[in-house]
Amino acid sequence: MGLDPAPDGHGALTWAADEAACRRVPLVVLYALGSPALARGPAGPPVPLWADWADDVQTGAERLLKEAVAFAGSRHPHLEVSGVIAEGGPAYVLGERSLHAALVVVGSWHLSAAQEAFTSGGVALPLAARASCPVVMVPERRTPSLPRFVVGVDGSPDSAAAVDLAFEEASLHGADLRALYVWHPPALGATDEGPVVAECRRVLGETVAGRIAAHPEVGFEHEVVRGHPVQVLTDASESALGLVVGTRGHGGFAGLLLGSIGQGVLRRARCPVLTVPRQCSQRP
Repeated sequence: MGLDPAPDGHGALTWAADEAACRRVPLVVLYALGSPALARGPAGPPVPLWADWADDVQTGAERLLKEAVAFAGSRHPHLEVSGVIAEGGPAYVLGERSLHAALVVVGSWHLSAAQEAFTSGGVALPLAARASCPVVMVPERRTPSLPRFVVGVDGSPDSAAAVDLAFEEASLHGADLRALYVWHPPALGATDEGPVVAECRRVLGETVAGRIAAHPEVGFEHEVVRGHPVQVLTDASESALGLVVGTRGHGGFAGLLLGSIGQGVLRRARCPVLTVPRQCSQRP
């Protein structure tokens, strides 16, 4: 997980520790120092602006990591927990680590589009767009949750990968799973809803069919809902353990690294959001 020094509380750290313990895998807590700014003098090579206080930065990072590792270890005494300090931007460093991870976990602060694009807090969107494994964004302030996961389905390869992870998570946590296919009617023109809804139900049924048989222990329901996907999924996630979506779906635009639906729920959902890339190899 990526450790953020700014938030109060341990929402993301708690989620990551609980998940690692549930999966019986080690937890690595990573602190990214960021990329130092460079200053040029009248002669000589560029010098990092933080050269005079680099020791203080390192000391502070070590202290935060020590506290985080101790917190996770006290919560799960048998969990293997380690801390790592890395130089570079958080999204880049965590993206590199995702090549060898089962999940990457970060805190989510519901930043605006401008904040995500222009502030150092904008880690979630670029990380989710580029990571090689599922990325989990955990809000610090969450509503009480029911033992249920929600997954968005639209027939795309990414949403099929999301359904796989959703069934896995529901099974690990002894939770139910609700799969939603959200149909958004066109803004202009009349549409015969009957054939459209029938096709949505067909795609939804085909997507989940094999997974239901593979996870008979998971209480499962699926539904086609009329409305805007971001709003419907956000509402459905209000009291869920987690909302699972693909990084790209049929509702996205070609120019976006992360699909428009994924971006929307990342900014609005009040439960942990798990984004799943299409080519997500199954890791322990």
